[in-house]
Amino acid sequence: MIKLYCFGESGNAYKAALPLELSGLEWEAEKVDFFGGQARSPEYQAMNVMGEVPVLVDGDLTLSQSGVIQMYITEKSGKFGGSSREENREITRWMFWDNHKMSSQCGTQRFLMNFLPEEKRPQEVIAFNAGRLKAAFKTLDTALEGRNWLVGDGVSHADFSCCSYLFYPEPFGFDRKDWGNIDRWLSNIEGLDGWKHPYDLMPGRPSDRGL
Repeated sequence: MIKLYCFGESGNAYKAALPLELSGLEWEAEKVDFFGGQARSPEYQAMNVMGEVPVLVDGDLTLSQSGVIQMYITEKSGKFGGSSREENREITRWMFWDNHKMSSQCGTQRFLMNFLPEEKRPQEVIAFNAGRLKAAFKTLDTALEGRNWLVGDGVSHADFSCCSYLFYPEPFGFDRKDWGNIDRWLSNIEGLDGWKHPYDLMPGRPSDRGL
């Protein structure tokens, strides 16, 4: 059985956990105590020198980085890739864009606004990130005009990458009601058979740490 090292608060882990759940592949979540330092432990870094989640273990195969894990899910299940080389390139384009322009900013902003003690939250950095995120949300909302999915006629890893942080309830400058096309698209994802919220799909949530 596939094992995914993850924790519920990680949007990057959700990029792997959600397509795993919807693929029909057998898998189980292995909680990583990220905030307790497990990812920096010698044992964990022997598995993934990058010290990050997610990590997928399938028999003798170990993979890290959500995009690589998503590619493996497609190789193994035949799902969530494109129907042509052109569509596969477009999916990859959105995955790269998300990692550089949106997810990294969402994750940073969410951490700064919620998981740091209030007196340590850098307001200038938060304001700077807010501007970058607004531009990213506008790009995504524009791309979804008249479309149910980012690429092709069905859900793909482009969608799983770009939606990964947008289901989290903690405030980080995103409100679905402000972005009509994104809101409709997120509803499409929620409507997929077997969809689960990240806190229901993976172990670990802020309340476990008293937040």
